[in-house]
Amino acid sequence: MGLIPFEQIVAEHGPTVLRVCRAVVGPVDAEDAWSDTFLAALRAYPDLRPGSNVEAWLVTIAHRKALDHIRARERRAVPTNHVPEQTTDRGLPGSGEPELWEAVGALPVKQRAAVAYRYLAGMPYADIAVILGNSPDAARRAAADGIAALRRSRSISIRGDRVSGERG
Repeated sequence: MGLIPFEQIVAEHGPTVLRVCRAVVGPVDAEDAWSDTFLAALRAYPDLRPGSNVEAWLVTIAHRKALDHIRARERRAVPTNHVPEQTTDRGLPGSGEPELWEAVGALPVKQRAAVAYRYLAGMPYADIAVILGNSPDAARRAAADGIAALRRSRSISIRGDRVSGERG
């Protein structure tokens, strides 16, 4: 049995990868990270072992590409004479809750990634641990610390596998 067409992989997992990219790098760089993810995945796809967890594989690539974008952003000069680029809500999880996503963006990178992978991608802690390069217990701790920080900074409610802002 051969690999399924890559177009089908993009159609099936593209929205999840975009949500993860937006949560980790923010809305400005998310589409670039998403594109980089699928370009790298396309190159590596023929070598993917049969039976592999494609979603976890893609989120791993997205994590690495997102870190590359964060590092590149930190090296870029910040223009001061220009108006910042306007962001879009297209594809942004919870786009109607800017306070929540601002709070998520303020989390340390590992906590932000653990929260995104657990609550946006619905990944098990074992897969998150592989992506973050730590143990399942450390991944669980990073997600728990991230959620605790969100609860302290905002009235945040966690329902099952969903994070949402409470309006008071």
